[in-house]
Amino acid sequence: MDWNFGDMLDAVGAALGPDDLALAHGDRRIYWPDFTARTNRLARALLSLGAARGDKAGFYMRNQPEYMEAMAACFKASLSPVNVNYRYLDDELVYIIDNSDSTVVFFDAEFLAEVERVRARLPRVTAWVQIGGETVAPFAHGYEAMATEGDPSPLKGERSGDEIFLLYTGGTTGLPKGVMWTHNIWREASMEGVRKLGGPVPETMEEHVQNALTVGRFSRQVPACPLMHGTGWFTAMGAMLNGGAVVTLSEKTKFSPENLWDTVHANGVTSMAIVGDAFAKPMLQTLEENPGRWNLSSVLAIISSGVMWSAEVKHGLLKHMPQAALNDSFGASEAVGFGSSVTTADGGTQTSKFEIGPSCKVFTEDDREVQPGSGEPGFIARGGAVPLGYYKDPEKTARTYKTINGMRYAIPGDWCTVEKDGTITLLGRGSNCINTAGEKVYPEEVEEALKSHAAVTDALVVGVPDDKWGQAVTAVVSLKGSATEDELRAFVQSRIARYKAPKRILFKDNLGRAPNGKADYKSIKAFALQELGLPG
Repeated sequence: MDWNFGDMLDAVGAALGPDDLALAHGDRRIYWPDFTARTNRLARALLSLGAARGDKAGFYMRNQPEYMEAMAACFKASLSPVNVNYRYLDDELVYIIDNSDSTVVFFDAEFLAEVERVRARLPRVTAWVQIGGETVAPFAHGYEAMATEGDPSPLKGERSGDEIFLLYTGGTTGLPKGVMWTHNIWREASMEGVRKLGGPVPETMEEHVQNALTVGRFSRQVPACPLMHGTGWFTAMGAMLNGGAVVTLSEKTKFSPENLWDTVHANGVTSMAIVGDAFAKPMLQTLEENPGRWNLSSVLAIISSGVMWSAEVKHGLLKHMPQAALNDSFGASEAVGFGSSVTTADGGTQTSKFEIGPSCKVFTEDDREVQPGSGEPGFIARGGAVPLGYYKDPEKTARTYKTINGMRYAIPGDWCTVEKDGTITLLGRGSNCINTAGEKVYPEEVEEALKSHAAVTDALVVGVPDDKWGQAVTAVVSLKGSATEDELRAFVQSRIARYKAPKRILFKDNLGRAPNGKADYKSIKAFALQELGLPG
């Protein structure tokens, strides 16, 4: 079947009633009939402003109900949403909006000054849509008027499951690139995991609607991490398409674990999306400091992706939510479903060990399949439902999306080994691999060992030039207690091979992670070089 998100939203929206929650933000509630009417008006207004089917629309805002409304409106109007990092400034904004060929940009009034500075450099943007603010800028169109005025009926016209949306990468290894997902490919990729767990996979639109009425409408999903990144966007989009509710945190400018637990308690949240220990550690600390304050019995699942989520923190959270399943999902902007690790009160796996996805294999650099139990490292590769490639970048597409033995795979560059039982142990991203005296050391493995020390809040590991070793393994850690460099090094040596232990351990209060928890290895390496007196 051809699965278009606009068609799915039309069908679900026609079936759900006034008691079915669609969006929540603080005291604000939007139920499905109103959500459907507002997004239909928005879609129709976008087309009336000159947007054509297939055009791109940039999203320059934090987590808020308008993010999901605008996304739904774009799908209904056959426009392609484009995620824009709200931390970007002038040149970065111009690059993303220009590179994506966006003709529409939704922006929150919070960022009006930034938009004012760059809009003259973006002549292809024909419609700036302002969300909030006491007055609407002269060059912009008011979002709320578009959502509340005009025809609320469904749009007419043919839609296709081959329509695309763009997920821009974080650009940690160069300029950000837009990964081209089609509606059909994304749905098939997300359904593979459901099939594996034996869950219902609708094969017709009628079955999809029935699934929304019997299951989807009862979900309350909190994207605790930014919607501008894949983990938040994809989990929230899945909840919306299946007739559930997306609940955004009222504290928009920073992550507040207290605000998160207040939101869970007030809304009966069933699932949430986070990014590893950067979110989970303060969440757990807040629960430990406030025993019994919140009713968390509604929480059935927490999903994390992007960075490692330590076993100690998972087990700590499960003491407060013994009914929940904690899903550590291994994915990337370039594909989803590489692997997963589920922890419940009954047990789980070690932090970096994942059950491989049903369409995945592990290959060496010369395209040989790694044999289970061999200990040979290789790249994880995801076949089947993978994106079309990078927008307007055929060269990088050819490097990341390769055909091996007649099958097209997404290979974003993550190294792993394959155990005898077929599970994989994640080693890290190849671009960050450290070559020390001829041995390969993967930063994530060392970071995990460091973060298991009680005094360590966070840790990042880089390689710096060294006359003896070629590259010296160097750690930068933040502490919540006291620990010396020698103590931490000995601790790591008791956990992993001695040659992997950091030659130097530096201390820094804030490691400068992005809002989604991703590490900025470039700035951490610059810090290490400066502290050690080495040339940059």
